[in-house]
Amino acid sequence: MVLFKVIAWLILVYGIIALVAKKARPSGFDLPFALPAILVGAILLVMLSLIVVVGPQEVAVVTTPSGVRSEPLHTGWHVIAPWNDIHYMDKTVWVYTCANSIGEGEKPNSDAIWAPTKDGIKLGFDVSVSWRIDANEAPWIYQNVTENDGGRSGRYLWLEENVIRAKLKSALALTVSGFTPIEAYSTKRNDIQQEILERIKDECKQYRIIIDNVDVREVYYNEEYEKAINAKKLAEQEALRLIEVTKQKEEQLKQATIDKNIAIEKAKGESEALKIKGQSISSNPKIIELEWINKWNGQLPTYMMGNGQGIMVNLNNK
Repeated sequence: MVLFKVIAWLILVYGIIALVAKKARPSGFDLPFALPAILVGAILLVMLSLIVVVGPQEVAVVTTPSGVRSEPLHTGWHVIAPWNDIHYMDKTVWVYTCANSIGEGEKPNSDAIWAPTKDGIKLGFDVSVSWRIDANEAPWIYQNVTENDGGRSGRYLWLEENVIRAKLKSALALTVSGFTPIEAYSTKRNDIQQEILERIKDECKQYRIIIDNVDVREVYYNEEYEKAINAKKLAEQEALRLIEVTKQKEEQLKQATIDKNIAIEKAKGESEALKIKGQSISSNPKIIELEWINKWNGQLPTYMMGNGQGIMVNLNNK
């Protein structure tokens, strides 16, 4: 578009220079096509002034002498009468964030949204909302939402502060009240996100705002409740440790009982065996000689006591 305007101006300027030169020096060198150049350049400039270019990330609102046109201009080239005004609006996705950490959200301070759960315990939430205007409803937004002295972004900042934020807090509070702290913290977070999304979608329709997504990025317990949870976890861990110790001691006791019973049974067996052996020897003394023979290694004794003399004789002497 800019290139065409530059070309039109060059043609017009050329025609004007050629016409001036011809009048200043009638008998001198003439630049050709002075009048056609002026005519073509003027026509091109007039035509180009009627063309409005809407970018791919924009939508345009047309205001006429009779008011705001209900149909917006979408991406492309459009021919508009010169007595109409064009107002461009951003149709891209904006993201509004509430965060507990300073500097992460839209506010300079800690700005997590706190809401009570089913149990009455307040939890803090880091939440981001992805939203955009309904491009087809741009004329309504232009007429009903002020820019608030913020230029082309002022209208969107007003929507974020007065619509997105307010509706988000309301939808989150209503949703979280149906869940327990544990569910909100872990097991039901996706369900909470989806329910908040449905609620805020409905709430923002009247402002011609489209909500694309809601992200619950983080959940926080308040300080007192977090201390109580940590204390409970420590108590549970200690209880589990004691249970494990008790189990180990019970296993040790069982093993000791088993070992004891084995020893008793072994002793009983040995005692019974000795008893039986003693009875056998009493009834048959020859058993001792048989035992001696069975255990003899085939070697004669080296020493022997003399018969009734108390004298030890060495049998190895030759």
